[in-house]
Amino acid sequence: MPYIEAIVPTICLALLFWYVMKAITNADRKERQAEAEAGALIENGSDSNNQPSDN
Repeated sequence: MPYIEAIVPTICLALLFWYVMKAITNADRKERQAEAEAGALIENGSDSNNQPSDN
């Protein structure tokens, strides 16, 4: 029984570390995706602004 009591905190800390790292990598992935979408919108928006209008 003392072995289990000794290893449970280590397992809990490892799971906490895994959860935090997963949250950080997911946030980074979503931020990069949003940044790419914003860059594409800016790029496409600037192309449409350069075209002459038919008015």
